[in-house]
Amino acid sequence: MTEVLYPKADPRRIRRLARKLRAAVLVPAALLATGAAAQQQQTCDRACLEQFVIRYLDAVAADDPGKVPISRDVRFTENGQQLLIGDGLWNSMKAKGKYRLFVADPAAGQIGFFGTIQEDASDPDKFSGSLIALRLLVKNRQIVEIEQIVIRDRNDPIENSYGLVDNLPLHPKLTATVPLAERMSRADLVTQANKYFTGIQKNDGHGDYPFTPDCLRHENGHQATLAPTPAGETRPDPKVTSNYSNQWTCTEQFESGLMGFVSRIRDRRFVAVDEERGLVFSFAFFDHPAGETRHFKAADGRELVVGPVQPWTWELGEIFKIEKGKISKIDAFLHRSPYGMNSGWSTWAQGMSDVARDVTFEAPTGF
Repeated sequence: MTEVLYPKADPRRIRRLARKLRAAVLVPAALLATGAAAQQQQTCDRACLEQFVIRYLDAVAADDPGKVPISRDVRFTENGQQLLIGDGLWNSMKAKGKYRLFVADPAAGQIGFFGTIQEDASDPDKFSGSLIALRLLVKNRQIVEIEQIVIRDRNDPIENSYGLVDNLPLHPKLTATVPLAERMSRADLVTQANKYFTGIQKNDGHGDYPFTPDCLRHENGHQATLAPTPAGETRPDPKVTSNYSNQWTCTEQFESGLMGFVSRIRDRRFVAVDEERGLVFSFAFFDHPAGETRHFKAADGRELVVGPVQPWTWELGEIFKIEKGKISKIDAFLHRSPYGMNSGWSTWAQGMSDVARDVTFEAPTGF
C-alpha cells in the first residue's frame, strides 16, 4: 500500500498509522469464500450496521483502526476534507457520549448517525464535548466509506451544544416503526424530505410545506419550533416581526417567508433511507451570500433586510421523520464552514447544485 505523507508530518506517526491500517484491512479467510451462502453471510442488517458505528467510534477513541474491519480502499472525510485513516478525530477523541441516533439502510449498506463524543481539552484533567454526524458504507462486512462532520466550534451559541444534546432524550418518533400499510417508497421519502430544503431556499411563504401540526425541529439540540413563550413575553406575530421565531410551528415559519435570506441549499445528498421507520438522513450546505441577497419580501409583501452581513455557509447533517407523507420531526447537526465549502463526495458542479440526489447506491465522484 502506498503511504501518503502530509507536508511536515511526523514520519514515525505516519508509519505507525500505516501499520495499523494494514492490520485493519487484512481480509479474514472466511470472507474469501465464494457462493451464495458466503455472500449471504456478508450482508449487514440494522443491528449489524449499528454495531459497525459503535465499533468504529471505539476504534477512533482508541486511535486503533485494527479494532474495526476497514477496507484497504476506504475513503474518509472529516468536515469536507479527505484525510488518512488515523488523522483528524482519531487524534483527539477519547470516548463516546450518551446521545445516539441511528438511521439504518440495510438495502444500501449505509448507516447515518448523530451522537455526542468527548475529545481532548486544553486542561489535561478534562474532556471537551463535541457532536458528530457520521455516515458509514459497509460492504462485505468492511467499512468502505466514512464521512463525518464534527461540531467543535465554541464561538457560536448554537454550536456550543454538547451538554444539551448529551442529555437530550431520544424522541420516540425517531425509533418508532411505521405500520406496513403506511410505509412509503424510498423515492417518495426522499421527495418529501427534499421539500424542506426547497421550502427554505429563497423562502417566500407560498411553497409546498408538508408538515404535521406537531412538527418539531431541533438544531444541535436547541428546540427550533414549538418552544414555549417565555413568561412575561408575547408570542411573536409573523405579520409584524422580521425574524422567524422558535415559538412557531414548522408551517408558520415557512409560511412567514422570513427565511428568504437563505439563498441556496446545495449538494443535497440523501445518504440513508430507513423505510421501516420513515427516516431520511441527508447532508447539505446552506449558503448565505450576504449583500443584495439580504433584501427580500416577506409573505405579506413587506420589504425586509435580514440575514448574515458576510458570506458564510452552514455544513449540516439532517434527519427527517416522515409520517403519512408529512414531516413530523427534524434533527440537524450543523456548524459554520467556509463559504462555498464542498463535501468531498461530489463533483464541483454537483456540490454547487440545488438538485436533490439519492446517493445511497451511487458511487462517489468527488475524489
